[in-house]
Amino acid sequence: MKNHYPAFGMCGYSGSGKTTVIEKVVEQLTRRALRIGVVKHDVHGLNVDHEGKDTDRFFRAGADVVIRGPEQCFFRAHRRGDIPLPDLLRLIGPYYDLVLVEGHKSTPLEQKVWLCSDDGEEPPPEARGIRRVLRRDENRVRIVQGMIDSWLPVAWRAAPLYAGILANKQADPARPNGTPANPDDEACLEQAANLVRPFVDEIIIVGRTVIPASLRCAPMLPDAPDAGRSLAGMRSAMRWAPLTSWLFVAPGPQLPSHTTVRKILESRRPGVWAVLPQPHGPQYPEPGWAYCDFRAGPLLEQFDHLDELARCHSIELLAPSPRTLVADC
Repeated sequence: MKNHYPAFGMCGYSGSGKTTVIEKVVEQLTRRALRIGVVKHDVHGLNVDHEGKDTDRFFRAGADVVIRGPEQCFFRAHRRGDIPLPDLLRLIGPYYDLVLVEGHKSTPLEQKVWLCSDDGEEPPPEARGIRRVLRRDENRVRIVQGMIDSWLPVAWRAAPLYAGILANKQADPARPNGTPANPDDEACLEQAANLVRPFVDEIIIVGRTVIPASLRCAPMLPDAPDAGRSLAGMRSAMRWAPLTSWLFVAPGPQLPSHTTVRKILESRRPGVWAVLPQPHGPQYPEPGWAYCDFRAGPLLEQFDHLDELARCHSIELLAPSPRTLVADC
């Protein structure tokens, strides 16, 4: 499957100002509460630890070392072979809204600029995929920021969108929290599938239930056995398709309108990793009409209950709106 982690490359010779431009762009993006990673290529070797320190001695003895402090964490590893940039992005991509890549001029990226060191300079032949050449007398930070602003929201929605119908869950707030839906209620399942079908690329049934004839060709997944009730289906789905974003659906006698579903999906934007229903009072939020960007996958593995996920960075809570009664359920 295609790698959908957005990466923006900044290339140029030594002294071209790459570090300054990246620093200023990072400052602007993090002020918007976006999580930014930077991959730097240094042909001169790395100098990231102090000789004689405990951590350096551990590293020189042959160990990979993780250093944890109150506000930061540092991982220093021995390089074992060459790790291609796409593989590296797959490792770190789930933890960031955007990765800025310094160097890697010959590695294909969807967006890449060349920063000139001197007037009249042209990128070398091996610099592939350059979208724009930026001179020193241009406002390079503003230009790069504008390119990111126009490209990133589109790149954010490039991943496939699946509907995960949580067959053993009940979204109706009139029922007690956690009451399972009637497993024989095929009509509700079919109504939920028909509602989301115009918005998604594929429909997946999660959980054990009786499947109506119209959905018997849809893939079926069991709930994850190592998750709490509210996360079991969501975790199972995101493990099955980790580079897919999901609209999670709990069928019931009342369904949201097309306008509400559209409102949920319109919340998909850089910085929002999941859209969850606003809990009613002290209740835990239920996963009955929730969106999860694929970047939320690692978060789902960390927690046992949806209320813990709801308190995380990059999670948006959406107030409930009037539902549409499905009379034949």
